[in-house]
Amino acid sequence: MATLKLGGIRDSNGLLGEKNKILVANRGEIPIRIFRTAHELSMRTVAIYSHEDRLSTHRLKADEAYVIGEQDQYTPVGAYLAIDEIISIAKKHGVDFIHPGYGFLSENSEFADKVAKAGITWIGPPASVIDAVGDKVSARHLAARANVPVVPGTPGPIENVQEAKDFVAKYGYPVIVKAAFGGGGRGMRVVREGEDIADAFHRASSEAKTAFGDGTCFVERFLNKPKHIEVQLLADNHGNVVHLFERDCSVQRRHQKVVEVAPAKTLPLEVRNAILTDAVKLAKEAGYKNAGTCEFLVDDQNRHYFIEINPRIQVEHTITEEITGIDIVAAQIQIAAGATLEQLGLLQDKITTRGFAIQCRITTEDPAKNFQPDTGRLEVYRSAGGNGVRLDGGNAYSGAVISPHYDSMLVKCSCSGSTYEIVRRKMIRALIEFRIRGVKTNIPFLLTLLMHPVFISGEYWTTFIDDTPQLFQMVSSQNRAQKLLHYLADLAVNGSSIKGQVGVPKLHKNPDIPHLTSNSGDAINVNNTAPPSGWRQVLLEQGAEAFAKQVRNFDGTLLMDTTWRDAHQSLLATRVRTTDLVAIAPTTAHAWSGAFALECWGGATFDVAMRFLHEDPWERLRKLRKLVPNIPFQMLLRGANGVAYSSLPDNAIDHFVKQAKENGVDIFRVFDALNDLEQLKVGVDAVKRAGGVVEATICYSGDMLQPGKKYNLDYYLEITEKIVQMGTHILGIKDMAGTLKPAAAKLLISALREKYPDLPIHVHTHDSAGTAVASNAACALAGADVVDVAINSMSGLTSQASVNALLASLDGLVNTNVNERHVRELDAYWAEMRLLYSCFGADLKGPDPEVYQHEIPGGQLTNLLFQAQQLGLGEQWAETKRAYKEANYLLGDIVKVTPTSKVVGDLAQFMVSNKLTSDDVRRLANSLDFPDSVMDFFEGLIGQPYGGFPEPLRTDILKNKRRKLTVRPGLELAPFDLKSIKEDLTTRFGDEITECDVASYNMYPKVYEEFQKIKEKYGDLSVLPTRSFLAPAVVGEEIEVTIEQGKTLIIKLQAIGDLDKETGIRGVYFELNGETRKIRTIDRSQKVETVAKPKADNHDPFQIGAPMAGVIVEVKVHKGSLVKKGEAVAVLSAMKMEMIISAQTDGQVKEVLINGGENVDASDLLVVLEETK
Repeated sequence: MATLKLGGIRDSNGLLGEKNKILVANRGEIPIRIFRTAHELSMRTVAIYSHEDRLSTHRLKADEAYVIGEQDQYTPVGAYLAIDEIISIAKKHGVDFIHPGYGFLSENSEFADKVAKAGITWIGPPASVIDAVGDKVSARHLAARANVPVVPGTPGPIENVQEAKDFVAKYGYPVIVKAAFGGGGRGMRVVREGEDIADAFHRASSEAKTAFGDGTCFVERFLNKPKHIEVQLLADNHGNVVHLFERDCSVQRRHQKVVEVAPAKTLPLEVRNAILTDAVKLAKEAGYKNAGTCEFLVDDQNRHYFIEINPRIQVEHTITEEITGIDIVAAQIQIAAGATLEQLGLLQDKITTRGFAIQCRITTEDPAKNFQPDTGRLEVYRSAGGNGVRLDGGNAYSGAVISPHYDSMLVKCSCSGSTYEIVRRKMIRALIEFRIRGVKTNIPFLLTLLMHPVFISGEYWTTFIDDTPQLFQMVSSQNRAQKLLHYLADLAVNGSSIKGQVGVPKLHKNPDIPHLTSNSGDAINVNNTAPPSGWRQVLLEQGAEAFAKQVRNFDGTLLMDTTWRDAHQSLLATRVRTTDLVAIAPTTAHAWSGAFALECWGGATFDVAMRFLHEDPWERLRKLRKLVPNIPFQMLLRGANGVAYSSLPDNAIDHFVKQAKENGVDIFRVFDALNDLEQLKVGVDAVKRAGGVVEATICYSGDMLQPGKKYNLDYYLEITEKIVQMGTHILGIKDMAGTLKPAAAKLLISALREKYPDLPIHVHTHDSAGTAVASNAACALAGADVVDVAINSMSGLTSQASVNALLASLDGLVNTNVNERHVRELDAYWAEMRLLYSCFGADLKGPDPEVYQHEIPGGQLTNLLFQAQQLGLGEQWAETKRAYKEANYLLGDIVKVTPTSKVVGDLAQFMVSNKLTSDDVRRLANSLDFPDSVMDFFEGLIGQPYGGFPEPLRTDILKNKRRKLTVRPGLELAPFDLKSIKEDLTTRFGDEITECDVASYNMYPKVYEEFQKIKEKYGDLSVLPTRSFLAPAVVGEEIEVTIEQGKTLIIKLQAIGDLDKETGIRGVYFELNGETRKIRTIDRSQKVETVAKPKADNHDPFQIGAPMAGVIVEVKVHKGSLVKKGEAVAVLSAMKMEMIISAQTDGQVKEVLINGGENVDASDLLVVLEETK
């Protein structure tokens, strides 16, 4: 038996005889729609396409397809307007019928006439009818002959602006200038009183000329809030006309239809019948043939006015087909072939409607940007479906490129059902089902529109969208999966971009959550059992004052666990992510139920969360608070700085503390890096106003037992007395460097306890020298109420003392209110965390007793070592530590806590990088370009150091560059306009901006902005498992990502494609929930030819070089600029340190060799000066 080809099936079932080949002179969605009907009629189909459309889907849906002209012969749009070329293609390939679709040449009578003269059947009204009805001016004459009312307007086309002005003088505003030819909202301008009608006329005419090849316009009165009703008509070649009822096309934006409904929901029956009757009357008067649409406006008094007849099929014809069951395109073709309406069974009394239908045009436009068309590649396209859903699409598939050359419509979604409300809900469901990624779409807007009360009622009008700004308050698709794939693809191609990461995690499995058992041996289900009541219940029930008294009255010493903040800051560069804290939180709530507090927030964890982990620190706080309701949370607050590194206006501190308290912080450890009590009081007062527990803190510095040390017992007692007078619930002692020796601890705490018997004392130290357990034990035995510890695996070195080591030391001596067995169980989890975050661990082998000499704080020690390595000073680490000690004494032996510790560290690195001794710094102070932090310190922006600034060094360093500040910096800062800041952030980043966002921005504007950019690009990265966040996926590896409760993505990397050498892009292939997705990713490893920069001659004052390696943040001069000695020429950033690069002499800029954002090495020549001309 012979095999019958698919084309043969159609040939053997033909309905139109030998003349059965049809060409569609159009592109996109409408040719595909016509081809489908043509194939049902057993016709052969021909597509035409421009060179730019050579990959368009409509070309592939036809039996044959031919390009229009040669490459670059026509513009992308001009190709579809090339009448002679299109007819030539049709004749050459034996085409019998031409269907124009809509738009382009569909209303061009010249085209229709030439098609007919070429012996090809035109599917549409003949040229004479198009001329009679196809332009709006001719249509008005037609209405007059048929005695059908029209909107007052000019009797014919207008030639100039003066005619438009004359019409306005007679009929008044508002008016509408309309293109005589075409539609789709193009060539239309509404002009209201006070607006420029001349501009509207010129713009409408120009737009019409571009879109339709004819700029003819007319003017008519613009009705207030009318409905736009159109009637679908069919007419055969024998004078018979029927209507297929009406469509309500009132939902428009700038005259472009957006949503259409059939039949009209709220049109009174008598008005509907009158409109239908007039439509048929007009068609007969015009001698109309084939399909067309008669359009009317209905005013607020239900008077209808004829507008025009569109001599073509309409975009929205699909919903008429859905309610009538009639294939309008099939009728068009068969009428053109000679069939009568009666032969097609299309008699008026047989045509009825059933239910309702709604069509939404899904376009690649961004409603949030004034419907700006979006172009690009469709990374994902998943369409809707199901009962009552019809889709008519063009280039709608994954990988399709949306061209800037054509209409932005992607697909038409038509839904049908028995009632208007059923169809409305069905359309909402269908729109939600769509998944379109890679370009913006109007789906969020359509959803908002469909749910608006006016749309639900059906009482919309033509300017409803323009009159209803709340429609633009949209809920957008989060596009979470695709954004995550982009991050994973970049990670797979380029490796991790997380600062400070060396290598990949050593943990190759999911960490295990430890199991707790009760004293009787029964397993504790931590997820389903509420944790025991803790100290937080005391705080919530009795308030801060009573809480502090109960802490003081506790018979023993309470513990605070720093694992969630300072411990991982000290050991793992503050890089532990929210997901890993959340995972252990329920178990921690049970294991540490007797703890004084968990230190979990503030300090460096705040900015690092945004800066490097791309997480929201507030969301971390809220999640942990929900999971740990029984243990107080403590945060670190830098006095007048908040959690920033410099002073802020007082109202910014108040605002931040208020948000922190409301989102879950209970106890605020407030400190000032210089123990400047004026600065400290700003934070203390803010906490009091917010209702938090105040732990005003003294920063301990150096070894108080050392003879001659200015920070001695008398100093600490003096500071404590002032803090007590200021008012605090708890006194904090914060030893950042770990220099509090056991003997000093005993002496200090005993003296404080003797003088202040009712004051709760909380001690924090580091184990840098290996003495923290002994020091904590000494504090406890001397009367401290709280000491800080860390889980064993997160303790020691630059972190805090080991909890179990301390418990063993105090066993039988001091009650700590801690279940030792439960706390020990947590250790297994954190041991795995050390492996998971091994790529951030500092290579410290053991304690460093040298800390008593260099006094580098524990948290800074690891960061300083890393920064030194990044700056090429790793081999000079010993020298850096020596320089740190020298720098400290140059600065006046200051208290070293963030941010003052950063000042000392920056100065130390500066000295090592430039091979400077202390004497060199003093001698060259007025000519060196010091780091910004050093300049800030000497200016007084960080506060006033105990004993004052060292002179004459301060004067020399600030000479001609900075002032000398003698008051608290915050007093000179204007209050932030918090309302304006929120409004600005909302404008830039969306309506979901909260007061917490404002607080984040106030602390770190640039970091917050960059965080928002990353969030926009990659979404919420906190949901990724940590290994997947830090390490490239392995081909075949399956990753499970829970994006919300009950929604889990299963992601598998399939392959990484070859490099496109022209673009530098690789295709990365994933399987997402079983569906293949391709992500295009730039490979940043491609080598770029570089040229070494010349080096500056340090002895030539006219040559300005980079003081150290870094990135040029800003260039402040250009060729020809006049500069004075000490004036800034550029700003350089190296890690977290910024410095001003200034001129060493007066001069004129001869040459600038760098640009903003450019990397430079130490001594690279940046700017060349010459003597002033």
